[in-house]
Amino acid sequence: MSGVIAIDGPGGSGKSTVSRRLADRLGIVHLDTGAFYRAATVAVLRAGIDPADGPAVTAEVARHRFDQRAGAMLLDGEDVSGEIRSPEVDRAVSLVSAHPGVRHLMVEAQRDWVRRQGGTAVVEGRDIGTVVFPDAPLKVFLEASPEERARRRARESGLDTAHVQRELHRRDRLDRSRTTSPLRPADDAVVIDTTELSIDEVVDRVVAALDAPAQGTSTE
Repeated sequence: MSGVIAIDGPGGSGKSTVSRRLADRLGIVHLDTGAFYRAATVAVLRAGIDPADGPAVTAEVARHRFDQRAGAMLLDGEDVSGEIRSPEVDRAVSLVSAHPGVRHLMVEAQRDWVRRQGGTAVVEGRDIGTVVFPDAPLKVFLEASPEERARRRARESGLDTAHVQRELHRRDRLDRSRTTSPLRPADDAVVIDTTELSIDEVVDRVVAALDAPAQGTSTE
């Protein structure tokens, strides 16, 4: 195949695992755009800048280079793959990523990354089908019940499920209500509820949609 497969969805919907497995199956590269925003948040926190200060945050982010290589997230060439998953970044990333200037910088960096890979990739995030690659040949939006999403994240992190569910709810509210690039399915996205599905079952459905696109439909 050629072109971008856009995989969007909220935290815990399975998009990271599905995207990586899909890229492996198709033999193409994978880009985690959320890691760009997390790396930007690392830069802001290291600089001691208030994540809510839009002009200062945007100016700081503009000073840095963001890249992914072999699955590692690089900030100015430094591997920050571990640091971007810290609780401090978890708390601040929604604030940092909500600033329009930051989103503009990240979108350009993500598009440039895909161009450098030849234009074909599985790209996951929260606004890939709506903003970053609105002309992607296939757009997929993954969702799952709040309870299942929290259980998945709790298994990954080792944190209390109730705490994780509260944090996911907070992130959902911020992501869906922001003025710039809110989290929502593209109008022509294939919507897949992953609550009762295995990873391979979800990947199978995405591949089926790729082979015979029926976009704008739900595959409950």
